[in-house]
Amino acid sequence: MDVDELIDELIEREAGYVNHPADKGGPTRYGITEAVARAHGYAGAMAELSRDEAAAIYRRLYWLRPRFDQVARRAPRVAAELFDTGANMGPAVAATFLQRALTALNRGGKDYPDLTPDGRVGPATIAALDAFLTARGKSGGETVLLRALEALQGERYLRLAEKRPANEAFLYGWLANRIGEFNSD
Repeated sequence: MDVDELIDELIEREAGYVNHPADKGGPTRYGITEAVARAHGYAGAMAELSRDEAAAIYRRLYWLRPRFDQVARRAPRVAAELFDTGANMGPAVAATFLQRALTALNRGGKDYPDLTPDGRVGPATIAALDAFLTARGKSGGETVLLRALEALQGERYLRLAEKRPANEAFLYGWLANRIGEFNSD
C-alpha cells in the first residue's frame, strides 16, 4: 500500500466535517483539526477544507516530516500503522511508540543499542529497525513490532478515557477503527 492509498483510506474513515462538543481539537474536516489546518496555512472555514488540501497536509505533516516514508522502505505495514497513529495522536507519539517498542525488543541491547524515545525517526531509529528486522526476520519481525505498537496505542486510548471521561465518547471508535488494521500479512 502506498501513501496515496493510506491517505485516501484515512480521509474516507475520518469522513467530512465534524465539530463534536467533547473533542478538545475542535472542528475537523477529514480528520484535520483547525489548529493543524491554520498552521499549514489554510485560512478558510473548516467545513470547506478541500480533500486535496487535507491530503497535502497528511502527506507533509504526517508522512514526510516524521520520516515514515523511510520506515515504509523497510517495513510498509509498520509505516502504515505509524501514519495512522500519527494522524490520530500526533506523529511524535507514533515515533515514540516505535522507539519504545524497538528498545524493548532488542534483547537487552544484544541486537542493537537502546533508543532514546524522543519522538523523531532519525538515523539511530532507522538503524535499530534495520537491525531488528535482520535479527527477527522481515515478515515475523514486522508482525511482532505491529503488535507492540498496537498494544502501546490501545493502552494510551484507555488512559485518555480514564483521565478525561469526555473521551469515553470516542473510545469504542478508536479501538474498533484504529487497532489491528495493518496487522495482516
